[in-house]
Amino acid sequence: MEFRIERSALTEAVAWAARVLPVRSPVPVLGGLLLDTAGEGGRLRISGLDYEASARIDVDAEVVRPGRVLVMGRRLLDICKVLPEGPVECAVEGSRFTVAGDGARFGLSVLPLDDYPALPALPQVRGAVDAELFASAVADVAVAAGRDDTLPALTGIRLALDGDTMTLAATDRYRFAVRTLPWKATAPGESADVIVSARRLTEIARSLGRSGLVSVALDAGSAGFEHAGTRTTVRLLEGRLPRHEKLFTMTDPAVAVVDRARLTEAVKRVSVVADGDSPVQMTFSRADASVLLRAGYEDDVASQRLPADLEGAEELTVAFNPGYLADALASFTDPALRLLLLGAGQRAMITDEAGTDAHRHLLMSVKPQLA
Repeated sequence: MEFRIERSALTEAVAWAARVLPVRSPVPVLGGLLLDTAGEGGRLRISGLDYEASARIDVDAEVVRPGRVLVMGRRLLDICKVLPEGPVECAVEGSRFTVAGDGARFGLSVLPLDDYPALPALPQVRGAVDAELFASAVADVAVAAGRDDTLPALTGIRLALDGDTMTLAATDRYRFAVRTLPWKATAPGESADVIVSARRLTEIARSLGRSGLVSVALDAGSAGFEHAGTRTTVRLLEGRLPRHEKLFTMTDPAVAVVDRARLTEAVKRVSVVADGDSPVQMTFSRADASVLLRAGYEDDVASQRLPADLEGAEELTVAFNPGYLADALASFTDPALRLLLLGAGQRAMITDEAGTDAHRHLLMSVKPQLA
């Protein structure tokens, strides 16, 4: 095996495939990356896998001698990062894989190919979605996913397909984020409802290019994503998330409209004195057309007043975990936000100013603790 490739292209490809490699594994070959130039068209294919996910990427290379080799992936990535800029020559020499460029030369021991498991096949392709829109939607809902591995389903993102609509949702029982976006199904009436690891799906979404379409593939046990020469599969989580439809139905809420950027900065500002998970309190006043944010206890307090429009009540006070509230606000990009409020200790929903269903974030208000 022998090929030549630009250092930047090799580094990006190795880094992309190495994302799925386990940090520690009792099976040494799972720490390896498979480099393959045996295919047609002068391409280098790099692939890696662990027990939950697999990744494969194809890049252009000048193939001198076709072949396959398995080497330690993270060590190869470390080498790529310190290589000089410019063309790189790679080759298998006996039991060693060599990487050389601009006078620098490295050698890596070769792992046994016979012990390396085959990459899982891509599931059935169900349709395609815009790469940038998908990445944005995953980031918006992932903040609400749980981090407690004793409840695996809550660490995932629900990916539901229904006709020409994709729904992404996540909850940790204290907040619930939902995004809907259009997508192109391969067949009319295409539907599916699965749970994908939020951590894995976030990594996949971040790795996608910012243009073009992402093919989405699903079967009973795995999800796959293919885009611009890259392919990733990930094992599905068992279980189901709570349905959000009833939770998101709010009868006669008070509605407040606030400038998003100013509210985000005010939450950050007053949260400086909020020890631990002590809440940020928000008192909306219709008469003053304002909201007063307060946090802290006794002498260690902070407050800020902002313009806000309130309908459906003369005055209303709610309070939120400052971290949860900051995460929710950061997931929006709209100039103004609409807050649907039922009162202290009850549900509150954040949407864009128009109140569309495309992006909604539900939070539980806690009991205000400031007089």
